[in-house]
Amino acid sequence: MQQSWTLKGEEYLADRDQTRIISLYASLKTEEFTAVIKRRSLFALALTGILSLLLSGCDLAVLDPKGLIAADEKHLMIVAILLMLIVVLPAIILTFVLAIRYRASNTKATYAPDWSHNNWLEAIWWFVPMVIIAILATITWTSSHRLDPYRPLSSNVKPITIEAVALQWRWLFIYPDQGIATINYVQFPVDKPVTFLITADAPMNSFQIPQLAGQIYAMAGMETQLHLIANEIGSYNGRSVSFSGDGFSGMTFIAKSSSQTDFDTWVNTVKQGKNALNMSSYNDLAKPSEDATAQYFASVDGDIFHDIIMKYMPPQQPASATMQAMGSTSATAQ
Repeated sequence: MQQSWTLKGEEYLADRDQTRIISLYASLKTEEFTAVIKRRSLFALALTGILSLLLSGCDLAVLDPKGLIAADEKHLMIVAILLMLIVVLPAIILTFVLAIRYRASNTKATYAPDWSHNNWLEAIWWFVPMVIIAILATITWTSSHRLDPYRPLSSNVKPITIEAVALQWRWLFIYPDQGIATINYVQFPVDKPVTFLITADAPMNSFQIPQLAGQIYAMAGMETQLHLIANEIGSYNGRSVSFSGDGFSGMTFIAKSSSQTDFDTWVNTVKQGKNALNMSSYNDLAKPSEDATAQYFASVDGDIFHDIIMKYMPPQQPASATMQAMGSTSATAQ
C-alpha cells in the first residue's frame, strides 16, 4: 500500500514537472515571438524612414503628368495598382491576424491540426485572382494599342517633327522643317502634337520625357518613333533611362512647351546664330563628352539624321552587280 502511494506520488510529481516545463517553454516561445515582432516593427519603421528621406528629393514626375499620353499612362498605372491591392492588402492583413490569433500564448484559439480544405476559401482565392487577371489583360490589350508610341495623335493641328539622336552622352535634336538643331534642349508649341523620330549614334539608349510620355529605345541603324503632346506651358526634364556608360547620369535635357508665338520667336533667334550643323561639326559632337551645355545651330546641311542611320547599314550594291553575283554563285554551284 505504501509502495502504491509512493508510485502515485512520483507520477504526480512527474506530471507536475512536465506541466511546468511546458508552461515555461510556452512562455519562452511567447517572449521570443514578441521579440521577433518588435524587431520586425523597428526594422519596418527604420526602412520607412530611410525610404522617406530618399524620396524626399524625388519629384515623381510620372505622377504629375502635363500631357495627354502621360495622363493616360498615370491612370493606367493607378488602376493596375488598385486591382492588385485587392489581393495584396488582404494577404498582408491576414498575415498579422493569423500570427496574433494562433500565437503560442493564445489558449482560446481552436487547435485543428487535421484541417486542410474549405470549399469557400478555395473558391475565393482562385476566383478573385482569375477575375483580376482577366480585367488586367483586357486593360493591357486595349491600352497597348491606344498608347502605342508609333500611333499618331488624333488632332486637327499639323504635328511638328523633331529628330532626336542619342550620342555619348548628349542628345542632338534636329528640326527638319525649321532647319535648325540643338544639343540638350528641345522646344515645341503647347497643344500641338509632336512626332519624335529617334535613333542613336552610340550604344543603345532610351528616350523619355516623364511628364509628357513614356520611354522609347534609341538604337543605332534604326528609327523609332514617339508621339506626344504637352497640354501646359512649362519646362520639363528629359533624360536617358538606359545605362550607356560613364556619362549616363548626366545625359539629361530640357523640354520646353511654349506658345506658338514664343516658339516662332525662339526659332528665329536660333537662326540668327553663326553655328552650322554639318558632317564636320557633327563628327565633333559625336565624340564621347559629358558636357551637358545646351548648344544651338542656325542651319543644318543635308539630311544628317538619315546619314546617321545609314552609316550602320551595309553598302547597297547596284541591281546589275547583284544579279551578276547571283549568276556567278549559281554557275559555281553547277
